[in-house]
Amino acid sequence: MTSPVADPECPRCQGSGWVKVADGGAGAAAPCDCRKTRRIPALLAASEIPPRYRDCTLESFNFASTTRSQASREKLLEARQACQRYVEEFLSVDSGRFAETGLLLIGVPGVGKTHLAAAVLAELIRRYGVQGRFVDFTSLVHRIQSTFDPSSPESKHDVLDPVIQAQVLVLDELGALKPTPFVDDTLYLILNSRYTERRPTIFTTNFRLGRTPPARGSEHDLLSSRLKPMLISRLAEMAKPVVIDAEDYREVVRLPALLGGPR
Repeated sequence: MTSPVADPECPRCQGSGWVKVADGGAGAAAPCDCRKTRRIPALLAASEIPPRYRDCTLESFNFASTTRSQASREKLLEARQACQRYVEEFLSVDSGRFAETGLLLIGVPGVGKTHLAAAVLAELIRRYGVQGRFVDFTSLVHRIQSTFDPSSPESKHDVLDPVIQAQVLVLDELGALKPTPFVDDTLYLILNSRYTERRPTIFTTNFRLGRTPPARGSEHDLLSSRLKPMLISRLAEMAKPVVIDAEDYREVVRLPALLGGPR
């Protein structure tokens, strides 16, 4: 029988996905290399990384544009390096286990948070063969709500289970929705389930951490204005903050280019 993750034309396993290896006796079965070759593209497709970010890599992350300020370039480089370290250290040499915590990418719109999150997820899939999932939180909530329609082909569990059970999850735009009982309950279910199961999550958010508003912001810029204290507490243990205090790429780099030159 041909394995669905094997190459049906593989000359080594003839499509079975298994090869015989010497073990000092009659031989033992081992996974054929073609399984990994076909499995990684399947895992990437199943991750549901949006088309706009599907080809994002850490190497292609643009931090060096001379249109940006030197301070922004330094912050962007630091963010990329933090993400690269996370990928490199995801598998512990000592324990042989994957990381149990994730990243919290913080910054204003246009600094590249989603690019970095998608790139990290794709790299973890390619390098370690993990089963990952990318979700935009606003879209996720709307999709869950659509399951309440009696004619919906999906149930709430159909939507939520893959998110909760993914080995690595990207939760994009944390805090984008105003708090409501439904939003709070949904977020708590996801975060608490992944927290208790020690599954790493990579978050992005436009909202800042901390109790004291920044001088140029307000209390509405704080993540604590969007999430309940119990969720903030979980988040603190689940992810390492990476603050990207840089300028909006779309405003500083792309828009002037579209308008024909520097502003």
